[in-house]
Amino acid sequence: MSRRTLLAATGAALFTGAPAAHAHSRRVLHVRPGDSVQRAVDAVDGPGWTIVVHPGTYREVVDVPPDKTELTLRGACRDPRAAVVVYDNAAGTPRPDGSGTHGTAGSATFTSAAPGLTVRDLTLANDWLRADHPEITGTQAVAARVTGDRSHFENVRFLAHQDTLFADTTALDAFDRQYYRHCHIEGDVDFVFGRARAVFDACRFHTLRRDVAFTPKGMVFAPATARADPYGFLALRSRITSAAEDAAYKIARPWVPSYETTAWPSLVVRDSWIGPGIDAVTPYVDMREAYPWQTMRFREYANSGPGAVISVPENRPQLTPAQAALHTPRTYLGDWRPYGRR
Repeated sequence: MSRRTLLAATGAALFTGAPAAHAHSRRVLHVRPGDSVQRAVDAVDGPGWTIVVHPGTYREVVDVPPDKTELTLRGACRDPRAAVVVYDNAAGTPRPDGSGTHGTAGSATFTSAAPGLTVRDLTLANDWLRADHPEITGTQAVAARVTGDRSHFENVRFLAHQDTLFADTTALDAFDRQYYRHCHIEGDVDFVFGRARAVFDACRFHTLRRDVAFTPKGMVFAPATARADPYGFLALRSRITSAAEDAAYKIARPWVPSYETTAWPSLVVRDSWIGPGIDAVTPYVDMREAYPWQTMRFREYANSGPGAVISVPENRPQLTPAQAALHTPRTYLGDWRPYGRR
C-alpha cells in the first residue's frame, strides 16, 4: 500500500462532518474534517491560542507565521495517527503561479516560524513519491520545516522520504531551540536536517526500504550547525530502526550549505539503541569531499544495539564521561525546560 493510500484510508473512516472551524471557548479553536487548519491558524489573533484538530485527514499546506506566538496545535485524541496533515509538494514541483519551483523549504507541508510553538498528538506528512514523478529531479519533499525559538513537539509523527524534518533557525546567526519528545520520524535521505539546536528525547528514527541498487541508501541526520553555536542535534534515549536491509544506512553526513560555508555540523547520539539497518563499521559519510565528516562535531556515547558496535574506533568518535555531561537537554536548551512539563 502506498503512503498516499494509507493516509487516505486512515482518515476516511474518521470523518464525521464538515462544520466550519470555530471557537468553543476563549482562545480555543476546533478544526474538524471539511475545515482548514490554515484558516484556524489565520484566525488566531494573539499569543496563547490552542487549535484542536479532530480526527481526519487534512490535505493542505499549513504555515504558522512568526506573529502567532505561544500557539498550541494538538490532536483531539492522544493517538497521533488520528489527525493527519498531509500534502505532496517536492522541491522540483512547479509553483501554481508559474514563478519557478518550490525548492526544499517551500515543499514543506507544515512550516512554522513562531516562537513558543507546541505541537502534540498529530501526524505531519509529505506523501510525494519519486516513482510517481520521474520527470522531477528535485526530490526533496519536506513534511515539516521548523524555525523559531522554543518549538516543542511531543507525540508527533513526521512522515516523508527525503528531507522529512527540516529543523532550522530563523536566521544564520540565530540559535533557535527545538525539543522533540516521543516523536516518530521516518524517511530515507537526510531525513532530519538543518541548523537548529534540537534535542530529540526518546524518539524513534525509522529508515525506509528504498528500491535502489547502491549503498548507502540514505542517512538519518544531516546537521548544518552554525560554527558559532556550541550545540547542534542531540539524540538521546532514542531508537534507530529500519525497514531496509542490514547496514544499508548511515547515521549521518555533514551538510555545509552553499549559502553558509562556515557551518560546522554538530551531532551527538547518546544512550540510544541503534539497529542493524545502520552500517556499524562506517556509520558516517561525506556529503562533499571538501567537508569531510571527520572534521565535524560528530560524537556518540553509551549507545547499544547491533548498529552501535565499535569495530573500527576511528570511525566512531566517542565522548568521554566528562564531555557527555555537557551534552544534555539542560545544556542545549538553557533556561527553557520543556522536558520538565508533563
